[in-house]
Amino acid sequence: MAEKGEMKQLEDCTVANALGTWVFSIAGALIAIPIGIKRKSLGPLVFFGTTGTMVDIIVGITACEREHAERQKMMMSHSEPPLDSDSES
Repeated sequence: MAEKGEMKQLEDCTVANALGTWVFSIAGALIAIPIGIKRKSLGPLVFFGTTGTMVDIIVGITACEREHAERQKMMMSHSEPPLDSDSES
């Protein structure tokens, strides 16, 4: 059951980070609009718009995976008992 709770938190984080980043989408559109006007084509808007969106999604998922890995590492370090060098002798 705990794993399902952790997975749900990971999914929520992924969705929030993927939807929260919009910088590359806007940058792609701002680059594509003048190029599209000059070429009289929607091709640059489609290319740069979708590329910017994919970069936003990848950046969001990577940030979420990093946060999740740090959280898992912290949980593992808290769950391990400390090693006593006196007890081994």
